[in-house]
Amino acid sequence: MASTSPPTLPISNPQTVPSAVESQPPIATPAFRAFINRISETVANGLSQRRPWAELADRSALSKPESISDAAVRIRKNYSYFKVNYLAVATAIVGFSLVTHPFSLLLLLCLLASWLFLYLFRPSDQPIVVLGRTFSDRETLGCLILFSIFVVFLTDVGSVLVSAVMVGVALICAHGAFRAPEDLFLDEQEPAATGFLSFLGGAASSAAPAVIAARG
Repeated sequence: MASTSPPTLPISNPQTVPSAVESQPPIATPAFRAFINRISETVANGLSQRRPWAELADRSALSKPESISDAAVRIRKNYSYFKVNYLAVATAIVGFSLVTHPFSLLLLLCLLASWLFLYLFRPSDQPIVVLGRTFSDRETLGCLILFSIFVVFLTDVGSVLVSAVMVGVALICAHGAFRAPEDLFLDEQEPAATGFLSFLGGAASSAAPAVIAARG
């Protein structure tokens, strides 16, 4: 009786799928993750230095300033003491203003995402190709600048941000002028250059290596 050989099964080439996957440009997620982690750590460190909110809302410490110069001195002292709290209040006002204007918030998020993923965290050896046309880094940067000008100056985003910042500054100045700083223990050892956005500046400087690594 003749032996029959088993049927031969077709063998697929396993390299076809991986080659298609390898042709896709990798996304610089590690650099972006490091950027977000450093920003979060720096913001958390800054918020840990805030003063108790009970001191900020203490009604017994409110009094009318004697003159404009007295109000200016109060604002300077209260700003030096409550700067993190003031920044949190201003940020909350800007955030609330953007939430109440969802279209402006969407445009701002699109602008931020465009800068992050099309320029800052895109490897320089991976150009952007749109409809068969390759855009260089300079062309990409120019398009992003034009898009930023359009979003900020030709839509409601700029007016919403400016209005929110002005309201925040007005509230901060009003509180600083009417809050008597005599009961505050100011740290004389603190550098005078510590500003309103000092810890955010530290976050940007600490996150710079991640951006440079992504652009490299």
